[in-house]
Amino acid sequence: MRRALCLGALATASGTVYFSETFGDGWESRWTSSEWKKSDGTQGTWTATAGKWFADAKEDQGIQTVEDSRFFGLSAGFDSFSNAGKDLIIQYQAKYEKDIECGGGYVKIGPKLSDPTTFGDPTPYNIMFGPDKCGYTKRTHLIFNYKGKNVLKKSDLAYKQEGEGTSHVYRLLLKPDNTAHVEIDGEKIYEGSLKEDWELLAPKEIKDPEDKKPSDWVDDSMMDDPDDKKPENWVEEKRIVDEKAKKPDDWDDEEDGEWEAPMIDNPEYKGEWTVKRISNPAYKGVWEAKKIANPEFVDDDTLYKYDDFGFIGFDLWQVKGNTIFDNVIITDDVAEADKFLQKWKTLSDVEKAKKKEEDDAKAEEAKKAADSKDDDDDDDAEEE
Repeated sequence: MRRALCLGALATASGTVYFSETFGDGWESRWTSSEWKKSDGTQGTWTATAGKWFADAKEDQGIQTVEDSRFFGLSAGFDSFSNAGKDLIIQYQAKYEKDIECGGGYVKIGPKLSDPTTFGDPTPYNIMFGPDKCGYTKRTHLIFNYKGKNVLKKSDLAYKQEGEGTSHVYRLLLKPDNTAHVEIDGEKIYEGSLKEDWELLAPKEIKDPEDKKPSDWVDDSMMDDPDDKKPENWVEEKRIVDEKAKKPDDWDDEEDGEWEAPMIDNPEYKGEWTVKRISNPAYKGVWEAKKIANPEFVDDDTLYKYDDFGFIGFDLWQVKGNTIFDNVIITDDVAEADKFLQKWKTLSDVEKAKKKEEDDAKAEEAKKAADSKDDDDDDDAEEE
């Protein structure tokens, strides 16, 4: 049975579901379309569909971006809560019915919106999570807002949103020990520390601005060999006068000008001479200012914590639309998230089977076309 919980948290045996959506009947009343880009004509629209491949048309229905080259904005609100002292799981499903080329498939989660129709790129959020691609640049975003600044991970998370027509499920687990865990399709792709992998805090140490490089510091690791001398017979002239050339008998200096012998390549030319390089015995290494404690560093053991979660939304630019989102859940109960994961697995098996059928059919058609062309070429050769 499809379910949708948007306005109030639901207590479970082992935790709380703060928000859950499967885009069944009445989903339009629970979500608000953004009008942020309406005035310039680039605001995209949404429709409910299960897409090309599904196990059950009703159960697998999600919401899909309709047009190409549009901004898509959609958000849903729920009772505000804080994740202080507890795990937070954000999970959702995304399916690219065609290659997006350039655009995102991520979600934003943040504090309660006063006017959801204005939701867009300028809207503050707490966390942004999900796939993003433009050309050859591909990554799974995980951005945390800290003290008003959106901070990207130091190194990109792997991009897994490949294979048009098949769904992928994204899970973020944020823990009170300031660690984050990311899974895609039930496979862990990242586990690490917010303090170490995001520049949320100022560095503990900085270079001492008062420390100066000594005037006698030698930071050249190599030097010219003072004992290396250019050989006396070294020839650097690349071109020389052809001594064998003779002025033509019919050359007229008055009419033809003063005759000059042509230049030819010098067979003795050895190239430009350079002195041999040797290790510098006075080399002290690369100089660096000494490190001192950063007076602006303030530790924070609550990096993971946000006082207000009140909305989740899709704020996307897509060159190619037709992306389907489904099975969104925000909870602290892994068992509840796992129910959606199992639902995805059932759908994924169907999608993969359908994709294989389609790929095999395309390969067979291509083979038939190639065989037909070969036959035509043979007939033409016989006629000749």
